[in-house]
Amino acid sequence: MKEYIIDKSSFIGGWYIPENICDEIILTYKKNKSKVREGECVYDNVRSINKDIKESFDINVNASNFDPPFNEYRKYLQECLEKYLKKYPDANRASSFNINIEYNIQYYPPGGGYKTWHHESANKETSVRNLVFMTYLNDAKSAGTEFKYQQITTPCKKGLTLIWPTAFTHTHRGEICKDEEKYIVTGWYTYT
Repeated sequence: MKEYIIDKSSFIGGWYIPENICDEIILTYKKNKSKVREGECVYDNVRSINKDIKESFDINVNASNFDPPFNEYRKYLQECLEKYLKKYPDANRASSFNINIEYNIQYYPPGGGYKTWHHESANKETSVRNLVFMTYLNDAKSAGTEFKYQQITTPCKKGLTLIWPTAFTHTHRGEICKDEEKYIVTGWYTYT
């Protein structure tokens, strides 16, 4: 698996999974339009639909109910995790954690995205999250992810799978592309 090289001090890892898996996940999304809902966000401890914060159309999938492609995707996520833990072995000195079997497939229309700064472990409900993963399912110019404190913007490149810590240290937001749509799949490695 090819690595996307990022400064090691960022604690962000990136590897490319096969593009055909990305195509299959997008196809799964398109075949399940009846399960699509407007993307919710949690801001100031309130869950809501607020397009000024997040504009997306999401499917929450339980990977065990959507095989394929998620069985195959999960194998690559595990391989990415192993590479991440080799790069950052201290991350493995926490309580045991696993890939959460629930993922979010998110579609961002042109001009959509997660527009505000946020992180993945912001309240008691999300405190079980240890690491976040995200895979870009298509290429889109200027539609990557901006990490505030690392001053890094990763590109929206098909197959690029990122892993990073869920805490405020990795506050991030999406780059908003006015001209292209963007698909991602995201989820968490959670404490068991």
